[in-house]
Amino acid sequence: MSPSSPLTKGPVLLVGADGQLGTELRKALAARGIAPVMSSLHGTLPDGGAALACDLSAPGALAALVREVAPAVVLNAAAYTAVDRAESEVDLARRINSTAVGELGEAAKAIGATVVHYSTDYVFAGDGARPYREDDAPGPMSVYGRTKLEGEQALAASGADAVTFRLAWVYAAHSANFLRTMLRVGAERDSLRVVADQIGAPTPAHWIAEASLKALEAGARGLYHLAPQGQTSWHAYAEAIFAGAVSRGLLAKAPSVEAIPSSAYPTPAARPAWSVLDSGKLKRNALVQLPDWRQGLDEVLDQLTALPR
Repeated sequence: MSPSSPLTKGPVLLVGADGQLGTELRKALAARGIAPVMSSLHGTLPDGGAALACDLSAPGALAALVREVAPAVVLNAAAYTAVDRAESEVDLARRINSTAVGELGEAAKAIGATVVHYSTDYVFAGDGARPYREDDAPGPMSVYGRTKLEGEQALAASGADAVTFRLAWVYAAHSANFLRTMLRVGAERDSLRVVADQIGAPTPAHWIAEASLKALEAGARGLYHLAPQGQTSWHAYAEAIFAGAVSRGLLAKAPSVEAIPSSAYPTPAARPAWSVLDSGKLKRNALVQLPDWRQGLDEVLDQLTALPR
């Protein structure tokens, strides 16, 4: 790590340290010899460790935490991510995903801190024919997508030194995600149905953590897409999960997976049919590029294989 890295300039505040991405950011920081100041909603971590309690739904709470810690860098891995529930909890989703992010930006600007923030493919309508670039017009179809877009805009408007990464289809060997759901359901059923007309690139959270810190250190600022190479459907992703799990002994056998259209699996919130993100800008500006999504799946399945059973 370069002595000029923002991560060496003072305390690092990790917001949402208990979540899927927050857990991987903790590991990536530890590998750099950095012990961040951590916060979570209830002041606890999955491993039983302690963190500062910070409820982003409380007006001014995140800004107050920034003033208290006076960090050089704030990694904001917290968000309202209950996509379907957001349709009926609009105010709460907006408070956490947008208003709190704007307050964070203002507080960070006041003390000269750098903010790393994470957004989503849901800011797009999902009707693209090529991978989405950062300058493509957004068109969110859900409350979640709209509030995350508003958060991007609020952070930019604050004038804070900041970098925002749009992500898609994030998963890990822990926490709640599609891969872990498939492994659980695949062990319980002989067959299941999975949507085949939504396309994206599954992204391991540990790749995101490492790549976003590298990009920060390389001076990336502004808005970037951060996604692996390649693309797949949820259906093909599920089949790849089962094949990899069986070959590693994580499942005794693979269930049959029926491909269905999104119309056969209605949800309160609309999902983008096309979630493929073009990460070329990140490669050009920060020399950061993720490998193919299949390599990421292999790595996460290997992590699961190494866990005690």
